[in-house]
Amino acid sequence: AAAITGGDVIVDNVINNHLKPITAKLKEAGCEIEEGIDSIRVIANNKLNAIDIKTLPYPGFPTDMQAQFMALMSTLEGESKVIETVFENRFMHANELKKMGADIEINNRSASLKGVKSLKGAQVKASDLRAGAALVLAGLVADGTTEIENIYHIDRGYDGIEAKFTSLGAKIYRKTFADK
Repeated sequence: AAAITGGDVIVDNVINNHLKPITAKLKEAGCEIEEGIDSIRVIANNKLNAIDIKTLPYPGFPTDMQAQFMALMSTLEGESKVIETVFENRFMHANELKKMGADIEINNRSASLKGVKSLKGAQVKASDLRAGAALVLAGLVADGTTEIENIYHIDRGYDGIEAKFTSLGAKIYRKTFADK
């Protein structure tokens, strides 16, 4: 969240060695990373650079972070590339990000992204947990309102996500809609 919003966030109770592939890419993009004994601080107060990622089994870059990084990469100036080597059909979130104005081209197991100046709020659907997280991140920086359907996917892996983001200053809330 810090990287995409240009923020400064500390996360406690982490095992820094498990995050090495992620922090390496955040550093490559231009984030400042400070590691504590069991905490990490991500500072993104500078303009970030386009990056490329290739998912790999542990200890490589985790496929479980690919969607969230695609949301970030959609906002970085320049061209980025994602190569997905772990799972097929792992770009379900790309079409939803495109509804928000992201410039993404999918070709089999790779995605090419051209960063856009800004994303725009849209009505989107989470197809799974990771896609939902990516859409929340994109919504944090989108102009206008983003409504995410199928948030039960998000709830499976992120307990109280709206409270956590609200504590960081985000305008995010849960809404219940009557059956259509």
